[in-house]
Formats: sequence, structure tokens, C-alpha cells
Amino acid sequence: MKKILVTLILAISTVAIVFAQEKKYKSVDFPDGYKSQIDVVYTQVNGWDGRMDLYTNPHSSIPTPVVINIHGGGWNHGEKESQTGYGSFFKNGYAVANVEYRLVDVAPAPAAIQDVRCALIYLFKHAKELNIDTNRIVIMGGSSGGHLALMAGLLANDKKFDTNCNYDGEIKVAAIIDKYGVTDLVPLSAWKSARRWLGDGFENKKFTESVSPLYYVTKNSPPVIIVHGDEDPIVPYEQSVALFDRLLKSGVKADFLTIKGGQHGKFTKEEKSNFSERMWSFLDELGLK
Repeated sequence: MKKILVTLILAISTVAIVFAQEKKYKSVDFPDGYKSQIDVVYTQVNGWDGRMDLYTNPHSSIPTPVVINIHGGGWNHGEKESQTGYGSFFKNGYAVANVEYRLVDVAPAPAAIQDVRCALIYLFKHAKELNIDTNRIVIMGGSSGGHLALMAGLLANDKKFDTNCNYDGEIKVAAIIDKYGVTDLVPLSAWKSARRWLGDGFENKKFTESVSPLYYVTKNSPPVIIVHGDEDPIVPYEQSVALFDRLLKSGVKADFLTIKGGQHGKFTKEEKSNFSERMWSFLDELGLK
């Protein structure tokens, strides 16, 4: 009986492992005339391949705007394949770059920042063949992905983290879409996910500031639109309040939608629709719609 039980447990475990390995996500539904390039390698670091999925319009008579999307997951989990909702971007003529980056089990901070910067640089270097307009790059992410989107965009020509990818030209994004992202890791350095990602640097305030978007805001920063639930139990709402305040004080165009009673991204269909309208109005004002 004991032998049968052990065999059954092993069989169930095997099925569970196989199921996990075969986890499938809904594929991205892109328009006719667009071209998909899946798992394009944008950088290689110590045997790790940084990949992104590209959806571009090679038939457009003019280079198209592009949105770079960065998934969340506390810097310790998440997959680019989980991100599929780009319909409004395609409708507005955008190309899409859906990026993966090194999670903490591969490398701690600042590895993820280095990777998203490499993805951005890849688009600058390959803009002509991808038929994208580097003057109309929008970068977007939620939670830790929002943090990385802010870092990639706010760094601009500060190339301290571009050690794996060189680019001599100017690096600038047209706008940042920040969904309840971490903006200042200093007060969050004891938070388990943050502490793990910061690694040995979690007690070093200077290092922690160097990987926190709040400290890169200047009068020349790109426009930023923020959405955050005021009852977020994971990333404190005050993180977005602090960023918005600094953006305004620096004279940067910014907008901030508070979701009353909103949790960590678990917004209602109506709340998501409201943010979408607000976001496209913001981008329209920037000539990015």
C-alpha cells in the first residue's frame, strides 16, 4: 500500500511539473499587415539571452511610434508572454516591443535596469529596419515593470547602466506610462522583494538611490502619466504621490489618476477604461496618438 501511495505521489508530481513547463498564454492578436518577431535576442550577458517580442508594421509609409512594455513581478517572477493586451496601441498605429529581463534568481540589481536599457538601445540601433520612429518611443510597465520603465526613461543620456550595450547617440523617450510602480526604494529596502533584488546593496543608501527613479527627475525628464490605487497593499500609494510631486516641481508634464479604493492593479473594467481614456488623451496632447 505504501509503495502504491509513493508511486501515486510521484506520478502527480510529474504531471504537475509537466503542466507547469507547458504553461500557455494567450497569443498577441496583432493587425493584418503587421509582422511578429518572437524571442528576438537584444542582449547576451554571461550566457543569458535577453529576449523580446516585436510586432511591427513594415508596410507603413512612415516610421511608426512604438511602445515598450515591461512586465511586473517584484523583480523575481513574471514572463513577457503574460502580457497580451496591446489592442489600443495597434489601433493607434503603434509597434510593440514586449521585453523580458533578468530576474533576481539570475542576477540582482542593477541587472534588470541594464537589460531594459539594452532593449531600448536595440530599438534605437535597429529603428530603420523595424520602421519605427525613435522620436515617438513610449515605455510602459506595471509594479516592478513600472519601476523599470521609469528607470529606463528617466535615465535618458545618463549611461551609467549601459555597460552591456553601447550607443553613441542621444537616448530619449517621448513618454512614460507608470502603473503603480516603485519610485523610491530607500523606504522600501526592508521589503522582502526589494531587499532580495537589491542584494548586498540593500543597506547602501547611495546604491539604493541609484536604482530608484525618483532621484533622476529633472526639468528635462520626459512626460509621465501615473495610475495607482490608493489602497495598494504592495506598492504604497505614496510612492506615486512622491513621484508626481517631484515631476510637477521640476516642471515636467505629468498626469496622475488615483483609483479610489484601488488595490495593486486589480482595477475594475470601468476603472481600466477610465485610465485608458486618460492615457490616450495624455499621449494625444504630446502628439503621440
